[in-house]
Amino acid sequence: MADDHNAFHDDLGPEDDTSIVSTRGLEHFSRKVTTTASHLIGPLADPNAHPQYANAMSEIARQIQRPSIQRSMFSMARTTPTDLVRSKLSAREIQSRALSYVPEELLENIPEGDNSYSLFQGFKATFPELTDEGKKHRRRVSRGRKLLDDHHHAISPDSPHAVQKLRKEKGSMMHELEMLSIRKNMASSEIREIDNKIANLAGMRKIILERLAGLEQEEALMEHDILDVEARLEEAQDLVAETETTVLHTPTHSDDDLVKDEEEEGSGFMSQSIYEKLPSSNTSTPSKSKKPKSIRRKSMPILHEHFEPGTSIREIRAHPDSITALDFDAPFGTMVTAAMDDSVRVWDLNAGRCIGVLDGHTASVRTLQVEDNILATGGMDATIRLWDLSKSHYDPHGNQVEEDDDGMAFGNANDQPVDPPADSMADCGLFTLQAHVDEITALHFRGDVLVSGSADKTIRHWDLEKGRCVQTLDVMWAAAQASATTSTGEGTWRQTSRASDRTADFVGALQVFDSALACGTADGMVRLWDLRSGQVTRSLVGHTGPVTCLQFDDVHLVTGSLDRSIRIWDLRTGSIYDAYAYENPITSMMFDARRIVCAAGEDVVKVYDKVEGRQWDCGAGVTGAEEGKTPAIVERVRIRDGYMIEGRRDGVVGVWTC
Repeated sequence: MADDHNAFHDDLGPEDDTSIVSTRGLEHFSRKVTTTASHLIGPLADPNAHPQYANAMSEIARQIQRPSIQRSMFSMARTTPTDLVRSKLSAREIQSRALSYVPEELLENIPEGDNSYSLFQGFKATFPELTDEGKKHRRRVSRGRKLLDDHHHAISPDSPHAVQKLRKEKGSMMHELEMLSIRKNMASSEIREIDNKIANLAGMRKIILERLAGLEQEEALMEHDILDVEARLEEAQDLVAETETTVLHTPTHSDDDLVKDEEEEGSGFMSQSIYEKLPSSNTSTPSKSKKPKSIRRKSMPILHEHFEPGTSIREIRAHPDSITALDFDAPFGTMVTAAMDDSVRVWDLNAGRCIGVLDGHTASVRTLQVEDNILATGGMDATIRLWDLSKSHYDPHGNQVEEDDDGMAFGNANDQPVDPPADSMADCGLFTLQAHVDEITALHFRGDVLVSGSADKTIRHWDLEKGRCVQTLDVMWAAAQASATTSTGEGTWRQTSRASDRTADFVGALQVFDSALACGTADGMVRLWDLRSGQVTRSLVGHTGPVTCLQFDDVHLVTGSLDRSIRIWDLRTGSIYDAYAYENPITSMMFDARRIVCAAGEDVVKVYDKVEGRQWDCGAGVTGAEEGKTPAIVERVRIRDGYMIEGRRDGVVGVWTC
């Protein structure tokens, strides 16, 4: 027992402070505890029979009080069993054991990739030391070490220490190169993943676009049905009002008195209207209202806003001859076209088909305007006709044309549209305005006011409420008056200096707003008129060729001319705000909130982005050269809210996002 005690005491000597946790110390401690326990359970004849136990316990107490032993025991108590195991294992063994405990289903479903590096390599490549800040710090440290090494090499260039440093530096650089290669491959993989996500998003976007197109088609059909119900409701209300008037009529009047009263009622406004001065074949029945009723759409399509600018929506073979005039009321709405074949056609832009032909003009229509459901046309027969397109017998529910697979109204110009019923537009004619003695070359209406320009060198002001011409403006007389009152000669009628192969219209363009009228003529002048006085309030001088198109808003007036230029005027000062030119004469122009589009004798439409200040082309000529096609020259162009249509010399109409 004493030997055991001495052995245990030797193991806990001062030369080994940590023997309490060693294997040998634990063995001696277990033997000592076993021996003392056997004595404890024995007979207690003498209390001092086991002095060794007391000595052993006192020795253990003294050893446990040593600071080094206490720190070792506390450290082991705070260490988890996992850390104890990991401290005895190498890194490779830890990796092997970690993989060996991965469930089988996860190991079977590991995706196969084309990466040449492992997951663990990718993890090491993302260490903070490889970031930009880490690189900068490492470069600074490397420069400092290089200076020290250069100084050391200068002293002993062939020393073993220098070779060891170079080898270490080479290994570090090779490791960094390997990590950079791994990071480069990781970036390439991320790009491929992003491309796949973009492709998936593009597919989802196409599906949603198809859904939006279907909703807008249903919306258009619903609006047509609502207009039909409103028309029938109005007719029913009129019939009810007539019935109530007949029932409440006083029966004490004689038949002669009734006839006399009817004659007196008929001798009022109707006898003074234009209907009595026109042939019966050109007028509507007296019971119809002379003032056209404008019906605005309750919703506006937005499908075109989600396509890239310059995307082709549809091409329509509208006429067999050159387009002379065209206009539309809203994106995917109603379009009207006129051509040299003396026909005027109405189109459903959503379905891309003709819904009717307007008969009435005896010659080609040179100018027209669509506003909501009201259409005004001016022809070479010197007449102006107004139409109510809401009275057409077009049924969008029947004879539907099969749409493309993408569900949107995209079409091909080679597909000849189905001819509409012959009488689909029979009830659309409202009335005819006759006063000019030569062809109508320009017209514009707003509200109850319509102005028209003719080759007879006059501008006529029409009151649609009264149905008659209320004022005639003589452009030649106005130019002569301006010449007599000014000494600069700006008001004289002058021959433009830039000759053109095209025959210029005397009145090339008109626009009216309340009592303000802007007019562009063949002498290159832009005149601003006051319809209340019939006088020219301002003349804008700048164009050197006939003015063919103009449009103004609250601040600016934009004009196009055969002198190949587009000029933007400031209406507040009368000066030129901006100007730019193309290679060919301008035949048509229009602008919306962002873009100015014009037809300039090419197979594309010239677009000027006012916001970005850049020029670009839109039309069939952009891709025609790549496809081996030669589209015809664009003659007319119109744009509303980024939705553009253009008419060409071969009778094709193109619809684009712009």
